[in-house]
Amino acid sequence: MANETKVTASSSDFEVESRDLACQGHVKSIRLVDSARVGLTALALLCGITILGTSGDALMVYNTTNVAPGFQLPLWPRQFDLRPSVALVVGSAIVVLTNIVSLVFSKVKMSRPKLRNGTALHTPLTFAAPFIGFVAVMISMIFFYAVNASTTVDTVQSWSCQWESVSMQMKPHFGAICKETKTALYLSIILIPVEAFILSVAGYQMMLERKAAGVARSRKGSPAPS
Repeated sequence: MANETKVTASSSDFEVESRDLACQGHVKSIRLVDSARVGLTALALLCGITILGTSGDALMVYNTTNVAPGFQLPLWPRQFDLRPSVALVVGSAIVVLTNIVSLVFSKVKMSRPKLRNGTALHTPLTFAAPFIGFVAVMISMIFFYAVNASTTVDTVQSWSCQWESVSMQMKPHFGAICKETKTALYLSIILIPVEAFILSVAGYQMMLERKAAGVARSRKGSPAPS
């Protein structure tokens, strides 16, 4: 009888230890994936800020240098489409906002659920943030290319790049505006796979945390060794 009790206790100890090791393995993976997600989110935030700055500046220069149609020296054509530039500004603003929320919430661990060892868990908000950013940048890119494909109406990019070789001592400095609009466009293209990867990493992290939470619950409900 005593031998049976020892075997049972030994078996229980082994199960508890196995669960501890499994939980520790999940926690290490969660921390690694979380660090990768935070790093990519910071990269996306920097891209969004750059896009917002460059596209916003190009749009501001147009607004400040646009001459009324009644004058004989217009710097910009009469038929003009600002929607591609507006789409980049709006899309990048959403990306910046969502990534700031994601980073801030990642650091505020007091309000997040935790495992028994104190590791803060992911929440749907940090998954929703990159999803919203991904959708925003995709819509802005689709809209940009749909409107910019016109061969009859110029945009800020098409007009400024057409005259980028003209040397100007004052604004609008078409060469600089052309570079800004191209920078905003290229970074927006890069931002699409970055946001998609962040979304994938966030989903993988949530899956790991569910497994870790399941192991923690099984530890909590395991019988104490006798």
